Amino acid sequence: MKLHRLDRSSIDNSSFTAKINEYPHFLKIWHYHPELELVVILKSEGTSFIGDSIEKFEVGDVVLIGKDLPHMWLNNTPYFEEDSQKSAKAIAIHFKEDFLGKAFFETPEMIHLLELFSRAKFGLKFLNIDKKLIDDIQMMLELEGFEKTTAFLIILNKLAKHKDVKRLASTGFINAFKTAKSDTQDKVQAYIFNNFNKDIRLEEAAKIACMNTSAFSRFFKRINRKTFSRYVTEIRVGYACKLIIEHKLNISGICYESGFKNISNFNRQFKTIMNCTPSEYLKKYKIKTTPSYSSQLQLSKQ
Repeated sequence: MKLHRLDRSSIDNSSFTAKINEYPHFLKIWHYHPELELVVILKSEGTSFIGDSIEKFEVGDVVLIGKDLPHMWLNNTPYFEEDSQKSAKAIAIHFKEDFLGKAFFETPEMIHLLELFSRAKFGLKFLNIDKKLIDDIQMMLELEGFEKTTAFLIILNKLAKHKDVKRLASTGFINAFKTAKSDTQDKVQAYIFNNFNKDIRLEEAAKIACMNTSAFSRFFKRINRKTFSRYVTEIRVGYACKLIIEHKLNISGICYESGFKNISNFNRQFKTIMNCTPSEYLKKYKIKTTPSYSSQLQLSKQ
């Protein structure tokens, strides 16, 4: 999974781009770009990779991805089957953090938007979003010029004031990516993401980095603020959380699917990172009673 730098700049004499993307499945590309990206999932589900965050995504998810933050939307396996009738659909809005001029966002009335853009460097997932806001984003796509820009500012204003927000990527990942953008770092990251649920080995990662294991361990800890094993464990636990939420496997199946070799170690590592066991995590998730956007959508059709 090679990291790609993509160009998302506007080509239609506009300060930002906003469009609906619809494919049989989202593009399986681990990438980043200098523009911020606001994503609204309208159709399909799967796994989002944002920095070192691994989460389930579904209809109604609203995510703001900061500039240069690596990410990928990976649909579930059925979307890639040859005779699949499924499709993936999302709104994608790309914009620079100074898309209306740097001075504009430094005014007292707009500084909270600049703070939102800064927080977005970790990736932000907006939870319990009102269906009306998603409707407003869709309606904005039909506007042009001044009306479209002011509508977008209103949407950003609402997101900046939204209280239920989850930060996605870790501080360690952001610091590592910012201070060590290199082919070596990219190759090591690709090795980890391709093999975290397999028999991943420190020696192999060191070989990719063209270092001996001791030097690589020191290098990795200095860059990522954590050991290689801890980093891999956090990725595996994040993936396990995604599988737990999907309810497709039992705890034992999730253990092995996430790359752990035995249940006792899985439970211990999960509790260390999440402060609860996998079973307790599942119970906490079930307690959430707020209807999702997809549920609201179904109710609105009745």
